Parts: sequence; C-alpha cells; structure tokens
Amino acid sequence: MKNGMLRPVAGGVTLAVRAQPGAKKTAITGVYGEGDSAQLKIAVQAPPLEGRANAALIAFLAETFGLPKNAIELVNGELSRSKVFRLRGVPIEAAEARLAQWTQHR
Repeated sequence: MKNGMLRPVAGGVTLAVRAQPGAKKTAITGVYGEGDSAQLKIAVQAPPLEGRANAALIAFLAETFGLPKNAIELVNGELSRSKVFRLRGVPIEAAEARLAQWTQHR
C-alpha cells in the first residue's frame, strides 16, 4: 500500500489523520483525500475540548498499532482536524501491513 498517509522517519513513521470529533464511537471510517495528501479518517467519540479528542486519538492509535501510548506523539495539528502523529518503533512495512489489514476487514 503506497500512499501519502504514512511516511518513514527516524525511529518510526508519521501518520496523517483527519479527525472527526463528536462521533458515536471511535473508529477508522475511511480515507480523506488521495495521493500524497491522503489522510486516514478517524471518527473520535471524544469532543474537541481541552485536548480530549487528541488524547482519544492517541489511545486509539496505540491500540490499533499495538504500541504503548507514550510511543504515539502528536507532531502537527493540535487544534486542527488534520493531524500528523509520529508512531515510534514502527517500521514503515509494519504500519503499511496494519493499514492493509484494516482495509481488508471493511
């Protein structure tokens, strides 16, 4: 799966996310955009207040990728729906495989 959502960085990958706060449940809902500007669309149950949606996204990504929460870092977009997270300790191949598994289960 070659896309712009995942990019290799030193010690892991970055993942571009499009957050949809205030949803009924937290879940991956699709892909927003295409090519290099593609973002993984994630509905977030938490409201966008006092960083709650960002914390919920970090917890969801940690669970999805099998990482501790402290291995997920919000690097861009704290107050925006478009965000970039760094996933430390995840090789690009493993992250791509995990996203490919998700797309097969839809």
